[in-house]
Amino acid sequence: MMNGNYRNAEPLIETYDGNDLGLTYTPGSSQFKVWAPTAFAVSLVLYETGGNGEDAGSLGYRDSGRVVPMQLQAGGIWSVCFPGDLQGRYYMYRAVYADGSIREAADPYAKAVSANGMRSAIIDLRATDPDGWAEDSCPVLPHPLDAVLYELHVRDFSVHESSGLQAKGKYKAFTEGGVKDSSGHALGIDHLVELGVTHVHLLPVFDFQTVDELKASPDDGLGASADNSYNWGYDPQHYNVPEGSYSSDPADPAVRIREFKEMIQALHSRGISVIMDVVYNHTYSVEEGPFEPLAPGYFYRRDYSGKLSDGSGVGNELATERPMVRKYIKDSLAYWAQEYHIDGFRFDLMGLIDSVTIREITEELRLQVNPSLLIYGEPWTGGDSPLVSKTLKGVQRGKGYAVFNDHFRSALKGDSDGWGRGFATGEPGKEGAVASGIMGAIHEFTDSPAETVNYVTAHDNLNLWDKVLATQGLRQAAGLPVLDNGRLKDGGNLEAALAAADPYFAVDPADVLGNETVRRSLLANGVILTSQGIPFLHAGDELLRSKFGDHNSYRSGDAVNAIRWGNKAGFAPVFAYYKGLIELRRKHPAFRLRGRQEIERSLEFLRCDGGVVAYRLKDHAGGDAWSNIVVIFNANREPVSQPLPDTGRCWNIVVDHTRAGSEAFRLAEGNAVVLEGLSMMVLYDSYGEPGPARKTVEFLYERQDGDYRGWNLWVWGTGIQDGQHDFKQLQKGRAVAKIDVHPGNTLVGYILRRNDWEERAGSEDRFVDCSGEAQSVRVLLSEQERSGTARNPLELTS
Repeated sequence: MMNGNYRNAEPLIETYDGNDLGLTYTPGSSQFKVWAPTAFAVSLVLYETGGNGEDAGSLGYRDSGRVVPMQLQAGGIWSVCFPGDLQGRYYMYRAVYADGSIREAADPYAKAVSANGMRSAIIDLRATDPDGWAEDSCPVLPHPLDAVLYELHVRDFSVHESSGLQAKGKYKAFTEGGVKDSSGHALGIDHLVELGVTHVHLLPVFDFQTVDELKASPDDGLGASADNSYNWGYDPQHYNVPEGSYSSDPADPAVRIREFKEMIQALHSRGISVIMDVVYNHTYSVEEGPFEPLAPGYFYRRDYSGKLSDGSGVGNELATERPMVRKYIKDSLAYWAQEYHIDGFRFDLMGLIDSVTIREITEELRLQVNPSLLIYGEPWTGGDSPLVSKTLKGVQRGKGYAVFNDHFRSALKGDSDGWGRGFATGEPGKEGAVASGIMGAIHEFTDSPAETVNYVTAHDNLNLWDKVLATQGLRQAAGLPVLDNGRLKDGGNLEAALAAADPYFAVDPADVLGNETVRRSLLANGVILTSQGIPFLHAGDELLRSKFGDHNSYRSGDAVNAIRWGNKAGFAPVFAYYKGLIELRRKHPAFRLRGRQEIERSLEFLRCDGGVVAYRLKDHAGGDAWSNIVVIFNANREPVSQPLPDTGRCWNIVVDHTRAGSEAFRLAEGNAVVLEGLSMMVLYDSYGEPGPARKTVEFLYERQDGDYRGWNLWVWGTGIQDGQHDFKQLQKGRAVAKIDVHPGNTLVGYILRRNDWEERAGSEDRFVDCSGEAQSVRVLLSEQERSGTARNPLELTS
């Protein structure tokens, strides 16, 4: 057995490159492969039951399991091929070590499990495909900046009685269409479509450990928290299996898979993509986790004293820099993208995943699986870590993935859990930081606005409504209880305390948009939805959702976390405002500029002081049909007057303190406009033909060895986004990269290189002539092998 006291040096241990780890099932036979390089012997153990105490049909029946010896192969792989149809059976691996210890564990690569993940299950995955699954396709957006993200917990979405949905707390709730409240407002999936979001970002939906799947029923009601029925899911158990508590029958391994696919299919059919929140930085348990029993000492990072490092804050962190850990993560992500048609991934505590792994994930998944995958994560850790190559803010520059912009978040709202204020919550002096966020952080830590995810609040910390209440000093007036781990801090009846609370005590139903807390909330997300970058909303913001002041509701139960759908009718003007802002963003490319140079050329600030931020998007920015757009934010309680640029035309207002959308509803009078306190305004001067369209240079790179890993283009002179551009898809064996070029630019330079200048193809800079009228130019790059040379200079055909 490996010594667990090595200090993050790479262990001298066999590795495996194959793509067939785990179970390969056919009706005729099943092949099992597991990586257990330090084991003395490994056996497959076949079971009749799932290990949850199920009765197999006879009194006193015990399933002791059939032990099948496995054979050791190269690369530390133990393998056996078992004849016959094993569908419906369960299995485990039993490893014996040189010191005589015996460990039995589920398959780390398991694709199906029994209830509570007790045992790996043998099923035919094709039998889990819903009707039409082969035709299901991911909605494709032209660019990552076209996305509007909506973070959502599966159970929160439907478990409340007001949802009107039948499959409360389950995957199948997303398949229920046509559900309305008594006032005719759309609920459930139809609400998401009406709102206009492009992506639903699901909190962890792989099998996690802290919910008892056999007891987690919505029938528990909305009373006191039950520790075994609710969790956010950041406690991984089986990385390649959907969580069973969200299925209608957790005891049937196939049901959760089929219903998960039905959820994806339903969202895709409505034009909504699905992001998975993934937790590859730690596991809930080490000794009882998915890795330690079969590869002791290998999967976990240790500090310089030899102890498990704790950069996650929960006791361990995965050593992602090691080959078989990196391989596992890449294999797992590819499986979700291929088998379940997942459209993107959000990485929890991405700072704990080494930068090489994240880079390879981004590159390989797009080339080999789906060029449109959206990848982003948290560029921080939960504590100190010995990892040198952390994926922190700035590391993502030019690498094709995005990170959360906590600078922008804090500038807008203040701290996350306390009384601290920001621009939208009443703190002066934040205008410059807000302006930086509006520009996509291109002068902070990004090379491109596609690298920043802009947000105010998420599942962590106080949600938006509760945070604004806190900054106003209204928590006590609202009767919000003090909660700790889902219970009242000083004891008592949680249900009664929540019933006594009134987070909306100051909101006049006849004048919802006149309330100060409402206005501050709309101002905060109004900035987000009109800024350069990728906008991110927390589910329920558009309904003024409250979690009763609970800043860490990860296991607080439905009583705190469930979305109250009655708020849609009660706060209809708020929903309409969000819908209008999203419509504005999606219809007008000026709010979705694609690169640093384009932003610097098109966006100019008119004012940035005194609680006011105002800017202009000029000259048909991004090819927009509107000539000039002015956006103004007033964080003062009092009205302010803002001069407007003199363009010789009148200014049309599409957003003010009363409504938001993409159609003008009044004109600004004179050469200045007055904004009400705590409000925003969007105006345009003229509507006409869109500005000149961007041109596209399409590079097709052909290598004889077919290995495009690490290769990218370094470009300049685009007028939109210079720097690194990745090859994002394969066409007929060639890697393809598409580069946007400003219509006024005539010559684009490029260099073909590997990684960050580890190697370049050809010694001379090369250029593409874009001066013609054609909107697209194609360039073929080929690199051929010749006898006597390892690699030839670049051969160019354009």
